[in-house]
Amino acid sequence: MRKIKLFIATSLDGFIAQPNDDLSFLKLVEKEGEDYGYAAFTSNIDTIIIGRKTYDYVVKEIGASHYDNGERDVYVITRTKRPDNGRIKFYTGNIKDLVTKIKSEAGKDIYCDGGAEVVNELLKNDLIDELTISIVPILLGNGTRLFKEGRPEQLLEFVNAKTFETGLTQLYYKRNRSGF
Repeated sequence: MRKIKLFIATSLDGFIAQPNDDLSFLKLVEKEGEDYGYAAFTSNIDTIIIGRKTYDYVVKEIGASHYDNGERDVYVITRTKRPDNGRIKFYTGNIKDLVTKIKSEAGKDIYCDGGAEVVNELLKNDLIDELTISIVPILLGNGTRLFKEGRPEQLLEFVNAKTFETGLTQLYYKRNRSGF
């Protein structure tokens, strides 16, 4: 069965964005030729689930081709109906129903790229199978928290950690559904 994999960056104090959805703190760890495993990660996915605010930010800052490379389906989770654009689908329904449907279909794994509302809705429904969390060496103090209250406890299995010259530390966990 296909897995949902979270691949996301956060500040050391747990924020994925500063106020006003500002992601400029990510520039602190930009380094020529370093993608922190992103290319290897995305080579094993063919579907992306992403929140509308994150999608709009990336399209504005990087361009639509970052997601729409013609080789994967992109589901933008939104409250406002928009027309689909090629393999980019704007989804307003129940995220659990969507994930259940996608996971049952043949294909590669599914990449959750945020934002926080999408991540936490997936966690509430125990739908994330693997987490790659890159910690940027900064304390932001406020902004959008990666993990919100109101979701069930979930046991994770540590797989590995990797450090980089920029100070970024990447943690990789799998969901442990076998219990304690």
